[in-house]
Amino acid sequence: MKQTLLFFSLLISVFTFSQIKGTVVDKNGNPIPYVSIYLENTYNGTTTNEQGKYELYVNSNASTYVVLYQYLGFKTRKEILQNINFPYTLDVTLEEEDMMLNEVVVQDGENPANDIIRKAIANKEKNTFKTDKFEADFYSRGIFRAKDIPEKFMGVEIGDLNGSLDSTRSGVIYLSETVSKIKFEKPDHLKEEIIASKVAGNDNGFSYNTAMSTDYDFYENYVDLSIKMVSPIANNAFNYYKYHLEGTFYDNNKHLINKIKLTPKRDKEPVFEGYIYIVEDSWAIYGVDVDVKGYRMQEPILETLNLKQNFSFNTDNSLWVKNIQTISFEAGIFGMNFNGKFTHVFTNYTFKDSFDKKTFGKEIVSFAENANKKDDAYWNSSRQVPLTEEEVSNYIKKDSIQTVRKSKEYLDSIDAKGNRFKVFDIFTGYTYKNSFKKWNFNYKGLADITSLSFNTVQGWNLDSGFSFRKWNEETGKYTTISSTFNYGFAEDRLRVNGYIYHRFNNINDAYISISGGSAISQINKANPISNIVNSVSSLFFKDNYMKLYNKEFATIHAGEEVTNGIFVTAGLEYENRRPLFNNTDYTLFKNSDLYFSNDPLQPYNNYSVPFEQHEILKASISTRIRFGQKYISRPNAKLNVQNDDFPVLQFYYSKAFSASKEQYKYDFLAARMDYNQTFGNKGDFGLRIKAGKFFNADDISFLDYKHFNGNQTHVNLNGDYLNSFNLLPYYTQSTNDSYVETHLQHDFKGFLMNKIPLLNKLQWNLIGTFHQINVPDRKPYQEFGIGFGNIGFGKFRFLRVDYVRTYQGGFMGDGVMFGLQF
Repeated sequence: MKQTLLFFSLLISVFTFSQIKGTVVDKNGNPIPYVSIYLENTYNGTTTNEQGKYELYVNSNASTYVVLYQYLGFKTRKEILQNINFPYTLDVTLEEEDMMLNEVVVQDGENPANDIIRKAIANKEKNTFKTDKFEADFYSRGIFRAKDIPEKFMGVEIGDLNGSLDSTRSGVIYLSETVSKIKFEKPDHLKEEIIASKVAGNDNGFSYNTAMSTDYDFYENYVDLSIKMVSPIANNAFNYYKYHLEGTFYDNNKHLINKIKLTPKRDKEPVFEGYIYIVEDSWAIYGVDVDVKGYRMQEPILETLNLKQNFSFNTDNSLWVKNIQTISFEAGIFGMNFNGKFTHVFTNYTFKDSFDKKTFGKEIVSFAENANKKDDAYWNSSRQVPLTEEEVSNYIKKDSIQTVRKSKEYLDSIDAKGNRFKVFDIFTGYTYKNSFKKWNFNYKGLADITSLSFNTVQGWNLDSGFSFRKWNEETGKYTTISSTFNYGFAEDRLRVNGYIYHRFNNINDAYISISGGSAISQINKANPISNIVNSVSSLFFKDNYMKLYNKEFATIHAGEEVTNGIFVTAGLEYENRRPLFNNTDYTLFKNSDLYFSNDPLQPYNNYSVPFEQHEILKASISTRIRFGQKYISRPNAKLNVQNDDFPVLQFYYSKAFSASKEQYKYDFLAARMDYNQTFGNKGDFGLRIKAGKFFNADDISFLDYKHFNGNQTHVNLNGDYLNSFNLLPYYTQSTNDSYVETHLQHDFKGFLMNKIPLLNKLQWNLIGTFHQINVPDRKPYQEFGIGFGNIGFGKFRFLRVDYVRTYQGGFMGDGVMFGLQF
């Protein structure tokens, strides 16, 4: 009975306080979605939902209300309402706009659309000058649907996504709303307080819909949609668009509106197609209705994205301002299809000459107290856009499912089914869950095939182990305790180690970790070669590049963000290190070839070692500094937003203060700078510089040298192209002195390739790279590369190929790299 009353409360949304409501249709009776509805000469407005229904809340003290109904392609309708009783129902029929095509003529060989666009470009600054600082009320709603979702994907059970999917494996998987107050100043200063937040099926959830992701400003040269899209009124727009004046019409204020069709000059470039509406004389934007194809955004999973913006005019101040914005999309991959829509409504604008200097700080979004606890009465009086029947049903369904699925009885019943032990679990692994108390226990099994690998020290080896995890979703606190049992068959040796990690919260990400035991590790602790790559390289080509040593160890580390943008970590580490030798010459091919030794300094001497057995105790401290970092404050979390205008700096100091041999003590100081920047539609630039200096380190162990991330396999599967070299032998440049390491890359994101006929059909991205090592008493080692990314077909474009040339006092060699790039 309670659920029935709630359903009708949401579906009908009846309020007796100052409400004008109704349905907007065309002349055939078809509902018109996202019609802009507002009181004349005010910024109080709303929009229709997908079923054409609207609810406009007004001040009940007035005697006359002038309501405007505006939608691109239809005549603006004005309704004058006097002495009405609330709630007042007003259904409206809009007529299609009469385009005056007879005025579209070419004069003196000039396309009239081009002249309009030139004037719009010339007047951009004037049209944004008075609206670049404002306060406003903001409403946002997002819905995300899925269709044809399989029960399993790559062997993993998907389930019903918390009740989102019906028997056809389709349904609404995300629905949320926010109400907030915003302050904004161009270009990107934002202060937003979210007053109310609602997520279907999560009574404690906080929506991710915020105003910070809605600033799609066509007056700027670029519109940021994961890639910089060229605005149709950008300063260089004529290099990318062809324009056609399809017609003109007059709005209710007798402004002449020009409807201009946008056509890309080249299909593969980051451009829009559709329509932009420009006001004659002021040359302001009246509206935008554009489509983007996924491949133009370099988002192959995305099929199409539609962006609409409506602007309203206020005769009191002669300003055109955005009041409605909608974004809809369709996407799909592996037979699964997705679509969604986000609606943004801006009301109650107050324009400012200036803001107080303290208005905008590092905190850009905050949540009011109990923002996620607002009741239905609040939402029914504050919701700018009525819910559709689908959305009403989804709220009811999700909230009912949540009530059931959060109960101890339900969670225990699901766990009881999943916790059943089977005989084969001894070999394949087993997990025991207590979902209500938020903990689980996992056993990897005797034969964890996913860990199986090969190296010449251990031969075939695999892992087993146990883990325990307990968590608190509200505070972000969790604890993990795990153990790993690693066995090498050729070496006939078992190594066991354990690990404890505890995170205290989601606010400053404070943590502590403790580990210890016995393990086998690469000499370069950055692990420049993965297990799978080394296994293939060894078994198929007899190139055993991975060099290993044995350690008995104990470590403790702790860290936290001490203030916004500064994260500090400290640690203490003990190791008992022993050299290792090859124990197998097994291979699948090239049986006549010999493996290299496990000593990178003497690869042809199977009896040499790169270091002597020793013990060492080290302490370290490091810090990461993100200048200009902003953040979103949630009651239970802090979400950091990096500012790409500034580099990210890291500093590291390590001291080996105790060792079994006196000469193994040393001090080490290092720094790193990362800088990434997008240059409009010209591509993404990335720079990483590392530098370090050893002190009192003339005779330290080779293990403690600075080793660089080389590559001799011609493949890069980790996708981190600013942290490794392409053709560098793994240990030839290692140093115990000072060094500077430089990595530079520019991905043109199709800027050049899109302009070359035929080649632009490939949709490849040209990429240039440079890598360098500087150490004392050696000539610089350098790599110059040129390659292509975004290689693939259809929706699968994650391959990359680079041609690289290396130099050190002259040309050394060249090669081709094959890799992944996501």
